Amino acid sequence: MATDLEIAKRVALKEVEEIARDAGIPREYIEPYGRYKGKVSLDLFEKLEKKPDGKLVLVTAITPTPAGEGKTTVSIGLSLAFNRIGKRCGVALREPSMGPLFGIKGGAAGGGWSQVLPMEEINLHFTGDIHAVSAAHNLLGAVIDNHLFRRKEPLLDPRRIGWPRVMDMNDRALRNVILGLGGKENGVPREGSFSITAASEVMAVLCLSRNYEELKERLSNIYVGATYGNEPVFVRDLKVQGAMAAVLKDALKPNIVQTTENTPAFVHGGPFANIAQGANSVLATQLSMKLFDVTVTEAGFGCDLGAEKFFDIVCRYGGFAPSAVVLVATVRALKMHGGKALADLKSPDVEALKRGLENLGKQMENAALFGVPVVVAVNRFGSDSEEELETVREYAREKGIPAEVVDVWGQGGDGAVTLAERVWQEAQRPSRATPLYPLEMPLEEKIRCVAGKVYGARDVAFTSQAEADLKRIKGYGFDSLPVCIAKTQKSLSDNPALLGRPREFTLTVRGVNLSSGAGFVVPVTGEMLLMPGLPKTPAAEVIDILPDGELLGIF
Repeated sequence: MATDLEIAKRVALKEVEEIARDAGIPREYIEPYGRYKGKVSLDLFEKLEKKPDGKLVLVTAITPTPAGEGKTTVSIGLSLAFNRIGKRCGVALREPSMGPLFGIKGGAAGGGWSQVLPMEEINLHFTGDIHAVSAAHNLLGAVIDNHLFRRKEPLLDPRRIGWPRVMDMNDRALRNVILGLGGKENGVPREGSFSITAASEVMAVLCLSRNYEELKERLSNIYVGATYGNEPVFVRDLKVQGAMAAVLKDALKPNIVQTTENTPAFVHGGPFANIAQGANSVLATQLSMKLFDVTVTEAGFGCDLGAEKFFDIVCRYGGFAPSAVVLVATVRALKMHGGKALADLKSPDVEALKRGLENLGKQMENAALFGVPVVVAVNRFGSDSEEELETVREYAREKGIPAEVVDVWGQGGDGAVTLAERVWQEAQRPSRATPLYPLEMPLEEKIRCVAGKVYGARDVAFTSQAEADLKRIKGYGFDSLPVCIAKTQKSLSDNPALLGRPREFTLTVRGVNLSSGAGFVVPVTGEMLLMPGLPKTPAAEVIDILPDGELLGIF
């Protein structure tokens, strides 16, 4: 069986200017990054301002497992299928992080005959957006430590600084560090940490900003820490929002590439959904909606994380809403939710599948919470039996949700034509996307609302630290922000070991962080890590380059 990289190399790519022309973008608005990648000038948005928006389809999924769901692959394949049924369609996706690429997950550009290309360049550095986020973030880190060293006003309390450094790599050894060692000329010694760049608030800010003015305003509002008198300190107090925005000048422009069927794709921004909003930039989505009849986008991880945050955060700030939601499931993952071991998933087991269907059921309920039609996409694997596939379809139908089997990995757009027809049909139905809670609701109640309605928690417990954090954040005047709960993606609960549909559990909030630049509050649950580590056998061990520059091992 051919690998994703081998399949990608079989595709005859079009020059980026031709892809842009196919999307309806005039040549003068394209800034090429080589032959097959480009950025779109923000000036184009003014030209498109009065053009009506096309429909938006959001792709989400059941709770992820190591068995794989293929949400990005299905998102791309669905966009290809829409084009095959005569609907001009674009796809807007997040940029891959190199942390998972060199870790355990591998690349994040789709798979098989449903990819965005050039996949190896998209997975490795791309147009440098993520590095720009790292640089802007770490610029602020350097300014903070210089501020301490110079004893500048406002006098920051080193114990109350919450700004880590970041890098786009998995490195557990950097989770907790000591800064400023080596004598008084090297700064003020204090505890610090590293996060992966996708967890940076700067990444969230980039993806929610619609122009340079808003970018600078959001950066200026980032909460840095507090003084010895517990007065809040923001980036604007350090006077570096302009410099940070300057570093992000090109990164704010959406990236344009192509699919395996040479259709336009916008790949821009990459926050994770277990710790941030988990969606590509609002600019990429808005651009695609102006240019196409329908745009397919995805929300990270399961419906309880990415989709909830898409409706409650991204749609509020982006000013758009989906006309339909596609919920991706696989027989393999559902059997794992039903208790079957990863090594045994290739053998048919309808009983394990039936036990695991509870997770699909809960995520279908979650998708329906927001008042938008839902369609289940069963992503076929070669080991799936017809009985197993029909079991999933029938379960969804019994719940009143249409379900279609897709094979976009093996067939590209042809493998999702029936799904595209069904989704287009559902997207014509009258609907009104509705957030889960009003912004005036108290922060504690917003958390309880998400935990109860979406996760299925019986109760929410707040540690003394979380209560103190909430009191401080409300005292600063940020109680009207939406909540962006940091929670494991491996379970509906805050315990990653609880698969399926956990019941009667208490969600524990152990701390609450303020992301005032991004415009949300982050309750932290469970043992969330902002800097992943590498597995025993990382993917980095198989990635290689040949003498002629050809890359190997990216999947």
